[in-house]
Amino acid sequence: MINPQILLSVDELPKEWYNIQADFPKPLPPPEDPDKKRMEFLGQTMIGKCLEQEVSKEKFIKMPEGVVELYLQAGRPRPLMRALKLEEYLRLPSTIRLYYKREDLSPTGSHKVNTALPQAYFAKEEGLKGLTTETGAGQWGSALSYATRLLDLDLVVFWVGNIYDSKPGRLDYMKNQEAIIHRSPSSITEFGRKIQKEFKKTYGKNKKHPGSLGIAISEGLEYASKNEGVKYSLGSVLNHVLMHQTIIGLETIEQFKKIDEEPNVIIGCLGGGSNFGGISLPFAGQVLRGERDWDDIEFIPAQSKAAPNLGGEYRYDYGDVAEQTPMLKMYTLGHKVDMPPILADGLRYHGAAPKISHLIHEKMINIKPRWYETDEKSIMEAAKIFLQTEGWLIAPESSYAVRAMIDRSLEAKRKGEELVMVANISGHGFLDDPFWSAATHISVAKYI
Repeated sequence: MINPQILLSVDELPKEWYNIQADFPKPLPPPEDPDKKRMEFLGQTMIGKCLEQEVSKEKFIKMPEGVVELYLQAGRPRPLMRALKLEEYLRLPSTIRLYYKREDLSPTGSHKVNTALPQAYFAKEEGLKGLTTETGAGQWGSALSYATRLLDLDLVVFWVGNIYDSKPGRLDYMKNQEAIIHRSPSSITEFGRKIQKEFKKTYGKNKKHPGSLGIAISEGLEYASKNEGVKYSLGSVLNHVLMHQTIIGLETIEQFKKIDEEPNVIIGCLGGGSNFGGISLPFAGQVLRGERDWDDIEFIPAQSKAAPNLGGEYRYDYGDVAEQTPMLKMYTLGHKVDMPPILADGLRYHGAAPKISHLIHEKMINIKPRWYETDEKSIMEAAKIFLQTEGWLIAPESSYAVRAMIDRSLEAKRKGEELVMVANISGHGFLDDPFWSAATHISVAKYI
């Protein structure tokens, strides 16, 4: 019998985060801020320890004991699973083996807890009274509301409007954690009021602005700048966030060692980059250090055509619509681009994380992005196949990773390739009602 679970003991939990900047052969381009005002603004509005980690060149950064305890309380380490039933459904030969990392098993049902806990911990150490943030799909807002409540901090969340309207379960969760939630664009910030006014001029007073992560980030930053004792916390894109998420890949490497396997396809969905970065950066580090060959590992970020930022321009751009942040060197669609609403709103962001963008632009790793249609029918089909084979109800964003894993495994089957794949299941779908309601009308394919 093959055991589908590969587990780590509590004692095997990684105690350091991996900082890939230390292994870059060419340094990461620094933020661009000619008049220095925006860097000063960030210094005033963001958590000090996070900004320190943002620019660190240390390869491994030790986790504070308090953070390790919080990770253990949140159920880490998390299982790596062999997708035996999915392999059987797809009629894959034994030369193609599929695995997935269970980041949906956090208290809030997503990988976002991995950075929410240290950020809240550092905020408490700094003596802050609270944090403010943005959220798109709701997983980040849920994670930070959980973390701030554990550490007795206040939280104000600006939530992308069209998702705020459609996920009452996540809204209730955050409210039960005592977070204050505002539909974004809101009427409590100057920038939110400006965006609403411009929108109503064009579309009429009865139509609601759908919002975007770029707008919500702008509101969160403005709120932090005007409220003493409150700082801004970001859930993706930035260096320190992706570094916190490397606990996913670090655990995964150790789990594969236990079964004497090495994955050669690494898959994750990508919006800003925290999920894909979390699973992939420790493996990318193996390539940079010469421990694995460049063509020995294929990296697949799965994206929506609503926000195909990895297909954008590699240039300096702002991280928010109001242009309050310094400009970051990244693949971007432009910070003011209009992006159609999708159910996997966590993937609807204009820019890709600078670390990941740098890896791609300098061709340091073998990366092959995949983009999927905005109607999300193929994504819903993949989610239903995963539900009916592996049994787990996963988030819309995670369903993109499963879609890419199915597609790549079928290609390998046709070509006669031998592959070991791992996909990051970044969240569960129990609070994603619109996606799963729509998925009931999708028929799944039969793969023979």
